[in-house]
Amino acid sequence: MRLFQLFFPLLWLLCEGEVIVLREMYGEIRTPNFPELYPSDSEVTWNITVSEGFRIRLYFIHFDLEPSYLCEYDYAKVETDDQVLTTFCGKESTDTEQAPGKQVITSPGNFLSLTFRSDFSNEERYTGFDAHYSAVDVDECAEGIDEDMVCDHHCHNYIGGFYCSCRFGYLLHSDNRTCKVECSDNLYTQRSGTISSADYPNSYPKSSDCLYRIELEEGFVVNLQFDDRFDIEDHPEVSCPYDYLKIKAGKKEFGPTCGDKSPGRIETGSNSVQILFHSDGSGENGGWKLSYTVTGISCPDLQEPSNGKIEPSQTKYTFKDQAVITCNPGYRVLKDNVEMDSFQIECRKDGTWSNQVPRCQIVDCKLPKELENGFTTFSTSENTTTYQSSITYSCREPYYTMTPNITAVYFCKENGEWINSEIGTKLPVCEPVCGKPIRQLPGIVKRIIGGRNAEPGFFPWQVLIVVEDMSRVPEDKWFGSGALLSDYWVLTAAHVLKSLRRDNTVIPVSKEHVTVYLGLHDVRNKTDAISRTIDKIILHEDFDPKIYNHDIALVKLKEKVTMNQYILPVCLPELDHELQGPQPNTLGLVAGWGISNPNITVDEGISSGMRTLSDVLQYVKLPVVLHAECKASYESRSGNYSVTDNMFCAGFYEGGKDTCLGDSGGAFVIQDTDTKRWVAQGLVSWGGPEECGSKQVYGVYTKVSNYVNWLDNQIYT
Repeated sequence: MRLFQLFFPLLWLLCEGEVIVLREMYGEIRTPNFPELYPSDSEVTWNITVSEGFRIRLYFIHFDLEPSYLCEYDYAKVETDDQVLTTFCGKESTDTEQAPGKQVITSPGNFLSLTFRSDFSNEERYTGFDAHYSAVDVDECAEGIDEDMVCDHHCHNYIGGFYCSCRFGYLLHSDNRTCKVECSDNLYTQRSGTISSADYPNSYPKSSDCLYRIELEEGFVVNLQFDDRFDIEDHPEVSCPYDYLKIKAGKKEFGPTCGDKSPGRIETGSNSVQILFHSDGSGENGGWKLSYTVTGISCPDLQEPSNGKIEPSQTKYTFKDQAVITCNPGYRVLKDNVEMDSFQIECRKDGTWSNQVPRCQIVDCKLPKELENGFTTFSTSENTTTYQSSITYSCREPYYTMTPNITAVYFCKENGEWINSEIGTKLPVCEPVCGKPIRQLPGIVKRIIGGRNAEPGFFPWQVLIVVEDMSRVPEDKWFGSGALLSDYWVLTAAHVLKSLRRDNTVIPVSKEHVTVYLGLHDVRNKTDAISRTIDKIILHEDFDPKIYNHDIALVKLKEKVTMNQYILPVCLPELDHELQGPQPNTLGLVAGWGISNPNITVDEGISSGMRTLSDVLQYVKLPVVLHAECKASYESRSGNYSVTDNMFCAGFYEGGKDTCLGDSGGAFVIQDTDTKRWVAQGLVSWGGPEECGSKQVYGVYTKVSNYVNWLDNQIYT
């Protein structure tokens, strides 16, 4: 017995002339004592078996056996169950002996045997061999190892095996290799179609019985048309003994048919047809193909409606034919007083239509939506609203203007909507015209202090703001002015609507205590004006009541106002030069119902109440003062006066013209030289302690151009 090494992990066996069984999927085989000299008179056989579906690859990485003629002394023999594949000896191949070198041996199946044999002597130091083996997948599909294993249609290899599949319309037999056509239940219910033998025009399958059924509603008749190419196996003496075609239609039968002559056209006279095709186990004939159509009872011709059409348009309609009635653009199908896009009718079994052809009615866009503060003009005196009619929207001039600036002509379109070519179905908006009074302001204006009465409509943006808290004793009561910006918003000074709390906390007065009068001229006749309650008061968040910096506020009305010759908004700075603020020496107008007696001081006016107020709206024209001059005039006075960059001054050095108590919050307006609009550049804010209109006492105004963005954010967000 000799010690030798086998397979990984190393397996040592003490045996001679033994058979060693290997079942692993890979391994290593060495001669006894490797890498030392192998023993004499030794024989070992390794039988390698791997899983089904695999072969065995064997190769040597070291080979050194005693050479001999035809390997008659020592050798390594590789064989299968019934075949010797090769015998190796020596170290290099010669004419009489063969060494493996880099040769790879592959078994034909999943078994391989390797036998090592040494004779009684080992004259030199021969070390034997070191061999490796591994299982490799067999590609049964590509190699065709066994004809009995070949798939009938499709072969699919996988690691360790393979499987077969069939073409569409075939089933795999129980042997999992051959294919048979499955055609026993083919049902056709469409009004036309084609039917053919399997694989047509290639050879049809053997040993098959195919049944094709055409089943249609009663009232249809099936007609068959066979192709000229027709090939079913026949017999020269016996009628169709092998393969044949039979047709059954109601009580009629056609066939059996075979051979190469096409049956041509067959009118079955039935709505139910069965086609049976039989093939035996032999033959390579091409088969057959037919197309079928149906006919049915005819319905009367159809007349297209006026302004409409029928699809499909054909000269003859038969049972189950459908016709769809649609109308030309601008018209809609009217059926049972219901408008619709289309209407479908069907030819019935008795030769009548399922419904009458409806009529097409012209689209009516109905009366257009009303335009707020505008009106509608129809293109015709009859005020027609049907397809292709047109209307024009206009704003109520001169109080409103259209936004966007378009030609506001709308046409009645085929979808039943009024549409403008520029903005579609969206309506324009009539926005109030700002800064353009209906009555032109006069060119020469006296002062408010001892000044001149305004005419009604001179300042249509002027509003009176009255604050009355009757719940307090004595009641709080004061008033100021403001400027209308839109149909909802009024601009004023923050100090007009600041609560009179002793702690100087900057909060607005309660909105329930505020009333706004618009279109007012004489305060004694408030019933002639429009009054509004308040929805919201917004003071500038940085308003400083000590120096009146950021003295600006907004009031939102609960109800919008309608513009007229006495109520129109003023413009906000918008153009580049307007946004720079008023320039020195520019003349502006300011109006109000404030104290008009030049001999009454501010403190006296407050203590005397509204008895000192002007009954009729007053106005004055004032020049804008150089900012440095204005600051210097107040810095020379004792007291806490500060003219910031958010303010500007207006007035005359010699005095005589000024705003006064009660004018607060009113707009200082300047007419734009290009657009002729009146723009609110300032708000009456504060003045010195002297009586209004005193010498070298300028009125101070909030600079509105500094707050355009703030105003936009409050109004539009």
